[in-house]
Amino acid sequence: MFDQAKRHALKYFDALDNASQQTVGAVLDAHCIADVSLDAVHPFNECRGTEQITKILWSPLLESFKGLKRRQDIFIAGEGEVDGQVWVMSMGHLMGLFESAWLGIPATRQLTMLRYAEFLQIRDGAIQAIGFFIDILDVMRQANVYPLPPATGAHFTVPGPRTHDGILLEPCDPESGRRTLSLVNRMVDDLVALNKSGVANPAPSYLATCWADDMVWYGPCGIGSTYTIERYQEQHQYPFRQSLTQTVFNGHKARIAEGNYAGWYGWANLSTTPLGGLMGMTSGSRADMRVVDVYRREGDKLVENWVLIDIPWWLKQQGLDVLERNRRIRNPSLWRDPAQGD
Repeated sequence: MFDQAKRHALKYFDALDNASQQTVGAVLDAHCIADVSLDAVHPFNECRGTEQITKILWSPLLESFKGLKRRQDIFIAGEGEVDGQVWVMSMGHLMGLFESAWLGIPATRQLTMLRYAEFLQIRDGAIQAIGFFIDILDVMRQANVYPLPPATGAHFTVPGPRTHDGILLEPCDPESGRRTLSLVNRMVDDLVALNKSGVANPAPSYLATCWADDMVWYGPCGIGSTYTIERYQEQHQYPFRQSLTQTVFNGHKARIAEGNYAGWYGWANLSTTPLGGLMGMTSGSRADMRVVDVYRREGDKLVENWVLIDIPWWLKQQGLDVLERNRRIRNPSLWRDPAQGD
């Protein structure tokens, strides 16, 4: 069941790798249903149909990044625990030459890595729905227009699994996937209980029930990555929990596991009320977080976790549009009120 979906996804990815700004629409038409839905990070947000997705997302992307190629680190498929549909998940980097401005971010004419995670719902040999996350803040970082204060974690080009076995092309023992999904679900239950408890700084032992002591957490640009439970708590969990209140988990849109890997995304996963401090922000309005999590399991513990958060969307809900602010800084005339004339 999953083999056919994987083959379709790989053909789609190969066609995108060889597409141009002029031909990418035909690629989407060939592999997706006409009214395919897209959930994508801000400013793309929600799109419907191959024509709109081509115009808003892929055509501008291929215009700005020449020779854009997909470099997968994890590739899995499974039956969605949320909707019972078959989903394929790909995670890694899109690599290209940043030749012309994209979303107001100035071109570098240099090799640029676009960290991504993509979820494809595939049925009857066609893509029905897409979840597509790019770490736009990391593109801004590489273009030297990073818009936020220093991060608590480390920023670098995020690697794939330490075991280099994340691209699952052959069938896996279904029991292995069930064990992985059971573990990540238990971890989520622990976090939901923690949110309800009001405890901001849980002891390391609380995480150690599901996480290995030497776990690696690859966070999004703006937060950064951490290593070991101790540093994860110091450099992400404690600042995150101390800066947010009334956190509610809304569930996921897609959640799958295969072998030792699991992945999900929500639309939106979390609703929170910022108290101030997270990523340098002051207190703000209640805001949603769109999040991707991808996990690797060893035995009965989680050892690696790749996380993408639509941070530009989270910030925009609180009144800070980092993309628009960057455009205006680089083009001061945009600050002028047209009604006032010259």
